[in-house]
Amino acid sequence: MKDYYAVLGLASDASAEAIRAAYRRKALRLHPDRNAAPEATEQFRDVQEAYEALSDAGRRHTYDENRRRNLLDKPLETAREIWKHYIEGIVQ
Repeated sequence: MKDYYAVLGLASDASAEAIRAAYRRKALRLHPDRNAAPEATEQFRDVQEAYEALSDAGRRHTYDENRRRNLLDKPLETAREIWKHYIEGIVQ
């Protein structure tokens, strides 16, 4: 399970406006027409996927519930993935 909040560089209590702003900022930086890096296209898709899930209130609620359950069911695996995305976000 991807941590969409980490993909967008946000806290889990981010407002809808903060989600939209983070999406625009990352999408501009990673768009394939502006960024020729080989990994930019995949990262751009991840940003789009994260925005689609978090911008819709119903989908965001479902995602948050699954995220909470995954932390309880598979804490080590989920924590590793969350930290991986978090560190990648800081490095960029």
